[in-house]
Amino acid sequence: MNFTVKDILRMEVTLALGCTEPVAVALGAAAAASLLPKKSFDSIEIWVDPNIYKNGMAVTIPGSGGLCGIDTAAALGACGCDPARGLEVLECLNEESVQRSTELLKRNVVTVNLREESGLYVRSRIVSGENIAESLITDLHSNIVSLTLNGEAVTDSPLISEPNAKTGKNLMAELEEWLRGLTLKDIYELVDELDESDLAFLKEGVDHNLRLAQHGLKYGSGLGIGKGIDRLLKQKLLVNDMATSARRLTSAAADARMSGANLPAMSSAGSGNHGLTAILPIWAIKDFIDHDQENVLKAIGLSHIITAYVKAHTGRLSAVCGCSVAAGAGATAGITYLVGGDVDHMAGAIRNIMEDLAGVICDGAKAGCALKLNTAAGAAVQSALFSLQGINVKDTDGIVGTSTENTIRNMGTLSHKGMIETDKTILNIMLEKEKNRKR
Repeated sequence: MNFTVKDILRMEVTLALGCTEPVAVALGAAAAASLLPKKSFDSIEIWVDPNIYKNGMAVTIPGSGGLCGIDTAAALGACGCDPARGLEVLECLNEESVQRSTELLKRNVVTVNLREESGLYVRSRIVSGENIAESLITDLHSNIVSLTLNGEAVTDSPLISEPNAKTGKNLMAELEEWLRGLTLKDIYELVDELDESDLAFLKEGVDHNLRLAQHGLKYGSGLGIGKGIDRLLKQKLLVNDMATSARRLTSAAADARMSGANLPAMSSAGSGNHGLTAILPIWAIKDFIDHDQENVLKAIGLSHIITAYVKAHTGRLSAVCGCSVAAGAGATAGITYLVGGDVDHMAGAIRNIMEDLAGVICDGAKAGCALKLNTAAGAAVQSALFSLQGINVKDTDGIVGTSTENTIRNMGTLSHKGMIETDKTILNIMLEKEKNRKR
């Protein structure tokens, strides 16, 4: 099956309110709760994969009054969320639903179970009197594959994602398979397919992510990296060049998002932070070069496609920081495009950032992610500018392949096979920390 650039944008670029891992948990619980005639719950039980667990432990949930945790996300989803909202499911929260959720948590009726197998997985089971409702999300954060009520499958719900009748695969799996077969030249040529409606949609993404950045710069949310860079600029300890501007804007948005700002991000490849990294460094450098808005937006479109391309190889969730190697690759390709580079320059820029940031681990979603987005944004600018100067990593170096495509495939192998034990070790460290805090 062949796809178009519109398909990629429609499937890979979407609004998400809050970190997408607790959002997936809230969505699953909300979907199960929607099947129940009464909204009083005797118990809520959740099963999640290691990466959902890792990314849902410490990040603040928007609209919750500063709460965090997978159990909290499940309670909030069940008590006051509309599953039809998808990744914006938390938008429905209010004081009453937060209070009801808090009471459930105090009663200790919400249980979270860690599933040992990898691969995105969220199963929710809610008991309400004599009724038992269940939902299952797999592969993608919003991909509800089954709903059951009292053991009977609910097949007529619009919430359920239907697989392709011929292949048995969901549409996203088919898109990722198609993406993996593309070359960088193929992707570069897709940019010419972007029309006015696509560019308007891409500008909408810029506007959403800029609001998060402005919130972070104004309030110094989270770690306050963006606002800290502002202070350093005023003290003349930093210079406002392209890299600093990219780091300032991107980290400020991450500051706001990771601290639970009640503003949606335009996500990329299933992650809001990927969306911040794919969009904001490109927008930040436009003031340093001659440009028109159409080319800026085309560069952002290219960034989203490259991000999706890398994620198709590395997987949705892993021990590798996708903001660094996937969205970072997208951003550096977009920056290269915007400053006049060709497809060969883009290839060099992507290899540069892969060599630079391949070792950045994902140790869960939290305020500290702003540091990693800060690094990725700066590296995206640097990698692009180096490539334009003929500075490119050679294929004799480490995991760098004989082509950009081979390099990304090697990154996928590292992510899927090489980082399995690393991922387990990261989670064990985090679980031990959590256990010690509760003592």
